[in-house]
Amino acid sequence: MPSTERRYWPRKRLAAALALGAAALLVTPPQQQAQAAPPGPAKAEAQWIDRNTVVWKGAEHVPAQLEFGQPGAPAHRIRLTPGALTPAERAAYPHLKDFPAFTVDPRDRGLARNALRNRLIATQQRASDAAPATTGVQIPGVLDDLYAQHAQHAALGPTFDSRHRPTLSVWAPTARTVALELDGRTVPMHRDDATGVWRAQGSQAWTGKPYRYVVRVWAPSVGKTVTNKVTDPYSTALTADSARSLVVDLADPRLAPKGWAQLKKPVAVPLRRARIQELHIRDFSVEDRTSHHPGQYLAFTDTRSDGMRHLKSLAAAGTSYVHLLPAFDGATIPERRADQQQPDCNLTTLPADSDRQQECVGKTAAHDAYNWGYDPLHYTVPEGSYASDPGSASGSSAKSGPRRTLEFRRMVQGLNGAGLRTVMDVVYNHTAASGQDPKSVLDRIVPGYYHRLLDDGSVATSTCCSGTAPEHTMMGKLVVDSVVTWAKRYKIDGFRFDLMGHHPKANILAVRKALDALTPARDGVDGKAIILYGEGWDFGEAAGDARFVQATQRNMAGTGIATFSDRARDAVRGGSPFDADPRVQGFASGLFTDPNSSPSNGDAAAQRARLLHYQDLIKLGLTGNLADYAFTDTTGRRVKGSQVDYNGAPAGYAAAPGDALAYADAHDNETLYDALAYKLPPATPAADRGRMQVIALATAALSQGPALSQAGTDLLRSKSLDRNSFDSGDWFNALHWNCTGDAGPGNGFGRGLPPAADNKDKWPYARPLLADPALRPDCGTMTATSAAYRDLLRIHATEPAFALPTTADVQSALSFPLSGTHETPGVITMHLGHLVVIFNATPHRQTQQLPTTAGTPYTLHPRQAHGSDPVVKSASYQPSSGTFTVPPRTVAVFTGPTGR
Repeated sequence: MPSTERRYWPRKRLAAALALGAAALLVTPPQQQAQAAPPGPAKAEAQWIDRNTVVWKGAEHVPAQLEFGQPGAPAHRIRLTPGALTPAERAAYPHLKDFPAFTVDPRDRGLARNALRNRLIATQQRASDAAPATTGVQIPGVLDDLYAQHAQHAALGPTFDSRHRPTLSVWAPTARTVALELDGRTVPMHRDDATGVWRAQGSQAWTGKPYRYVVRVWAPSVGKTVTNKVTDPYSTALTADSARSLVVDLADPRLAPKGWAQLKKPVAVPLRRARIQELHIRDFSVEDRTSHHPGQYLAFTDTRSDGMRHLKSLAAAGTSYVHLLPAFDGATIPERRADQQQPDCNLTTLPADSDRQQECVGKTAAHDAYNWGYDPLHYTVPEGSYASDPGSASGSSAKSGPRRTLEFRRMVQGLNGAGLRTVMDVVYNHTAASGQDPKSVLDRIVPGYYHRLLDDGSVATSTCCSGTAPEHTMMGKLVVDSVVTWAKRYKIDGFRFDLMGHHPKANILAVRKALDALTPARDGVDGKAIILYGEGWDFGEAAGDARFVQATQRNMAGTGIATFSDRARDAVRGGSPFDADPRVQGFASGLFTDPNSSPSNGDAAAQRARLLHYQDLIKLGLTGNLADYAFTDTTGRRVKGSQVDYNGAPAGYAAAPGDALAYADAHDNETLYDALAYKLPPATPAADRGRMQVIALATAALSQGPALSQAGTDLLRSKSLDRNSFDSGDWFNALHWNCTGDAGPGNGFGRGLPPAADNKDKWPYARPLLADPALRPDCGTMTATSAAYRDLLRIHATEPAFALPTTADVQSALSFPLSGTHETPGVITMHLGHLVVIFNATPHRQTQQLPTTAGTPYTLHPRQAHGSDPVVKSASYQPSSGTFTVPPRTVAVFTGPTGR
């Protein structure tokens, strides 16, 4: 796709952060974008919601009609009489309840199936107009009513019988004809009128052959009948660059690596105890000189590489999952290495604050090997650019096409062998394109069905791109079927749903139910052990449950499916990711206790007040963001989590530990190191920057419920201040496991000004920081930071008190004894069972007196007393007064008698 189309991600992430009721940002949301109106009727304001009812925005309450047929042929009519929505229809379509409704004449209801396979418009003769009013018709509702009951149980895509003979099936109820283009010849397909599914059955000789569907269908986006040659939305394998689907059985033993059937996984860790490392496949190894397969799936089989050694060390410390950024087939990366461009500049010789690096990287961004991957083309096939050989585009060497399947499975084996279970980032909320775009798959098979349409018939794009509609039965089925395939055929241990709030809650619960039905005896996997979490932001055309009950933070509480919590994240870092001035400080970046010079922080009194409120948000995060957890806030009030304010919304929303996922950084926005580079005073020494990094990570690592960190954050990973690196190439994204590697010493900081598209407004702040060599940490600081973080992971992993199952358990065992009007700014003291945890984010040694502990022996936790950090070892406790003393910029964990 052209570079202008690839740069969709900034808009998406801005919208995602503007979660209604959980606003991550204090800015005005962008106006929703919509695709250009189609030819013919300028809009499609009529919606045929079931066989009996049409809703028409702007219509008058007088008779109307639907007209259908092929251009140039006589039109057929379906009569409509003014009516009203039934209670069931109002419940199913709450966003349409105020629009005029019409009842389909019972005499014409039998015409519906034929009408839907033709050009279809709504017309109404109004007394005030000489010509009839005309509009296009949205058809998802009536398609579901007529076909979904049977179609939702149909097996789609390639399936194989006991004799290994394939059947290819595609749901295309509105198509006039569908044929199969198989290896250069055309094979007829047959329509099942009850389901709208077209099928063709073949012989074993079909296996491995390239194919496409040839679909003749009315396309409203271009106002004519078109013949589309399109790949299978249920593809299990593809040729290079997704040019053809391949007839492949994922159960074929030839696609299973050695030991796959007997794969022994690490012990399943409950979601409430999960510690997750978020990782991009290419970032992981592309600059790792010790990897034999840089940038590929197979890099995770290089057991002695620097990257795999580091992952093993994290696993040994208590990290339980690796969350892979999207690894399904994407629309934008050229899959064959010969087609991938690279910057032609000598980037390593340019100044650290130069704008030439980003300029050079930008010239090849549209054709390089890099993208985060949130641009889905085929949901259930591994991305080919990470394979050693994606095959040919024509399918002439189809045998190499499924290699990505084999190598993906070897990657899962490699991670499992390192002690890590595997989470996959899935993006069912949008597609890379819609309409007749060459990168559109679903919409060229059933035009107007799979995407969410606005009231005027345009495709909703609040997700960034062409938003899908999982509330429609067959799109919801695709989500469930795809997830189950990844779980069964690729042995994925968890799924992270991108923009989950754009899904109905019912759809995500259907995924959960389908996974729970998988058993080791029948399916080879224990579906109940698979974890689910996602982005529960509430924004866009579905916001506020406008169309259905969404899978948002508030709504998913109590389901066992976690949502990312932005509350403590913002409090730890300070401000919001989109502040005009990136120097706004927070708990772990020096607010009030070590102020920088930014006027955006306010005066001392304002800073103190904001810091104390941030501490309340962090305390709540340490409980698992529980709505009903009661504690004394910094104003002295006894409050529940749901009564603490977060940008006008309740801060606490979780019903139990495990409902909210804690994190201090992820792939979106600046890395934690880069955020602190902006926010900490510029003169802050490198060692202190590392210590503040550990404090920020500790607020998630030592919380109840799941926690996530971005790969490399423990090593002070930098992307040279790039806040949106989705298309910034290897130069800004690659991980540096060895800080003395060929790319030069450091953590990635100082690789030039970040790309202008999303960062130019921050260049005046960034330039002096990037030019300062003191902000490029030495290897010792990076190593010490990682080791201190791993000590905290070990404490979490070995202490059952960090995995409390219920709100009542948390309320009983966890408290903040010094919370209140005399609380020390910059210090949080948590009492958890036999543990006392003190977060000292100030640049000074702090004492915290807990009279209730006086006379009780407490010592520094053995993991720290015998750990890597010499500074924390000076932490002390005086039993006579119950006084704990903690060094500056330090998290100290003390342990007392286990009987408490």
